[in-house]
Amino acid sequence: MGQFPYVGGKYMNLSQLPLNSLRAFFVSAKHQSFTKAANELCVTQTAVSQQVKGLEKRLGVTLFNRMPRGISLTREGSLLFPIVEKAFSELTIGLDNLCLGTSREILNLGVVGTFAVNWLLPRLESFYRSYPNIDLRISTNNNVADAFSEGLDYIIRFGRGNWHACVSELLFATPFTVLCPPFLANQLNQPQDIFRYTLLRSYDVYEWDQWLRQAGLSSQSHSVNCITFDSTALMIEATIQGFGLALAPPAMFQEKITQGSLVQPFNILLEKGGYWLTRLDSKPETPVQQAFKTWLNQQF
Repeated sequence: MGQFPYVGGKYMNLSQLPLNSLRAFFVSAKHQSFTKAANELCVTQTAVSQQVKGLEKRLGVTLFNRMPRGISLTREGSLLFPIVEKAFSELTIGLDNLCLGTSREILNLGVVGTFAVNWLLPRLESFYRSYPNIDLRISTNNNVADAFSEGLDYIIRFGRGNWHACVSELLFATPFTVLCPPFLANQLNQPQDIFRYTLLRSYDVYEWDQWLRQAGLSSQSHSVNCITFDSTALMIEATIQGFGLALAPPAMFQEKITQGSLVQPFNILLEKGGYWLTRLDSKPETPVQQAFKTWLNQQF
């Protein structure tokens, strides 16, 4: 394991510290919660807290701010976390290679759910054919993820590329427009006809107003019913079942459009951003990251 920075008046080598205490710290920092760490480690919350306190006493520093509704890393904890994260990652890879008799690498990838289901998943077989020695560990999110605290090598996000302390590379732009099943589309002759239906939305409460302005309309003079979802995939399923009209990127739902379960009734597009490959700017890219990025770019 690696060398811990100068903390608490001394240098500390991680190999001198109890493995259980380091793991309790690592999982607690990852979840920002002793309770969630206890659930992952299958021990009590008290046991996790005691392990962390023992580590703090050994190091002579405080690693977490204890608050009424949770915990957060102190400056010293923030210094320790990436070192412990790397150490456990290398240990995991080394043990896997030892057991499997092969040289394998791990890439931790955070992905917004819509992209994961509709773009990445259908292409994973291609990735593993090209890079059979790389194991992807994929976690989905609602466009909210922290590469540092979650130990992610890359995060694929939707937006405009302006995330703090991140290097962002645009994969592709994805304009939004109205999507709905054919039986609803048949009743939409002009944009103002949408006011007869429930408007479905995901995340952004202003996106319908933005699309209406793009169409030369305003919702202020109409009574509008809306349903808000925390998942674009769920919203699309709702419109297919006839609950209302969805505003979503057709590029992410081409399969359903080709199958005929979704229709794009208007050629009015709202430019909201695109999907970006992001990573922490404080860490250089590894060969594994570069391999994944190369494959990703080849797909476009």
